[in-house]
Amino acid sequence: MKHQHLIGGLLLAASVAASASVTSPVIGKLLWSEEFNGASLDGSVWTASNGNGCQIGLCGYGNQELQSYQPGNLSIVNVPFEPATRALAITARREVVGANQFTSGKVDTSGKVQVKYGMVEVRMATPKVGVGLWPAAWMLGTSPQAWPRNGEIDIMEQGGRQPAGLPPISPEQFVGSNVIFFHQDACVPGNETCAASTAWQTKNWYAPSRSLANRFVTYRLYWTDTQMRFSVVDNGREYDMYKSPITITSPALNEPFYLLLNMAVGGNFTPAATPAQITAPLPATAYVDYVRVYELDGKGEVKLGVGTTPEVGKFGVFTDTTPVNNKQELGASSDFFIWNTGSMGGGSLAPFEGDNVIALNYFAPGQWFGGAIQSRRVHDMSGFRNGHIKLKIKVPANVAFRIGILDTYTNHGWVNFPANATSYGLVRNGEWGTATIPVAEIAGSLVALQSMNSLFEFLSLDGAVPGAAFQIAFDDIVWDSGTGATQAVSKRSALAPAAATVSAQAVQTGTTTLEFAAASSGWVDVHYTVNGSDARTVRMRQDGGTSRYTVGGLKRGDVVEYRVTAWDAARQLATDSASKTVVLK
Repeated sequence: MKHQHLIGGLLLAASVAASASVTSPVIGKLLWSEEFNGASLDGSVWTASNGNGCQIGLCGYGNQELQSYQPGNLSIVNVPFEPATRALAITARREVVGANQFTSGKVDTSGKVQVKYGMVEVRMATPKVGVGLWPAAWMLGTSPQAWPRNGEIDIMEQGGRQPAGLPPISPEQFVGSNVIFFHQDACVPGNETCAASTAWQTKNWYAPSRSLANRFVTYRLYWTDTQMRFSVVDNGREYDMYKSPITITSPALNEPFYLLLNMAVGGNFTPAATPAQITAPLPATAYVDYVRVYELDGKGEVKLGVGTTPEVGKFGVFTDTTPVNNKQELGASSDFFIWNTGSMGGGSLAPFEGDNVIALNYFAPGQWFGGAIQSRRVHDMSGFRNGHIKLKIKVPANVAFRIGILDTYTNHGWVNFPANATSYGLVRNGEWGTATIPVAEIAGSLVALQSMNSLFEFLSLDGAVPGAAFQIAFDDIVWDSGTGATQAVSKRSALAPAAATVSAQAVQTGTTTLEFAAASSGWVDVHYTVNGSDARTVRMRQDGGTSRYTVGGLKRGDVVEYRVTAWDAARQLATDSASKTVVLK
């Protein structure tokens, strides 16, 4: 567990019948595994962290951690106390990097491997954690929503304060698990993030009589659409962390998650808040022998890459009766947020169509306003660049506002609707009108349409906040790819598909690896399939004027088909390269 851990919130674990599938599991085929048997860390699966969190605007990773993560603290080695075993070694050291007095290692599979349901198994050995070391194997939801709305699953974490209910024992003699998610009932003073925790004031640990230091045990997560169970397999026997399985009450826990492995030094989970309080013997190394994902009672899936399927045709962001190819549902796959509740609340305007409407009342003249429909899943809208966003708006003519979109990299795109002016076809007469916004215009050069978070946002215009109360409503918000019979509303929205200005190549760099490369000064995504499997889309890493991405886990005879999508800064649009095929030798 990491990422703004709050030992607080609300207990939402519940007892279930002993016959539940997670307590009498039927384990199926192996879906995916990482055995850590290679010469070095597989970069197509894992990303190594580099820094103390400040580089992502979260110093101390939200937990007041004391270390700086360094890629050099990660290696694949033969385990000293089990020489026949090769494993990932995560080493914490007492050494100064910048403002930090400690270094350690952390890896994750974000954007590379995603897991949903099944049995996740981690064979791991931890060092003497003493006071200050915090090894963990955990998962975060791939939802673009912020923590804790995206969900967190802590398969194991060690080194925390001794839980109530345990007699005084060594910190090497207990290890716990936890699930964290958003819940309205957890919104109490001191827990402003509304993080609900299944480990809050309940038994959630395993306490062996023998120290866990420098020996392997196996940690398991049994996960279905209704339940979770955490256990430890120690010396051939399985022990439950919780007394009963956890009943899933949050929709965030029914979405894909990515994997993380790390060992923090200090932080608010441990008893060590300052460097002087660290008494754990250093250097210290945690070893991960493998991570495996199996089918559980017929459930379980592992997706490689970003794991999203491109949307096509018409996509409903908020609509009831309009025919669409796919759509969001508020409260199920999306949420609506008012950004400034001090100026705006629910309104009383009737829907334009169907039974639902986003109706809002602005009651604080002189104050800014804004809000958004935030997706619970990442959406690939790359096929809509030459299309448009069409929506119904009801607003007084003298109110100025903006409409925007947001990608998962926090890039916004906006278009303006000045007061008393017809913009994007919206006639300002105070009645329901239609706005048609070219996607190419609102996205511009920065928004990554292949990885979208919010497909609709609105905001007051700077310097033009309303001087009187009013009501505003939005309805029937639809993205249209423009591939059908649609009316062009501007020169930019009528652009024909552009000829590609970028070419890609794939070079086999090893017996199991293939490197994609494309020359481009902007962002580049590679789309590829292996032996006709589901398409995978990955943002390539920029290396000077070339973007690169290496895929691993291949074998001789594998057929890889690929193409890239690149941003053409000169023409302000995205282009696709021709598809190519390569066969592994």
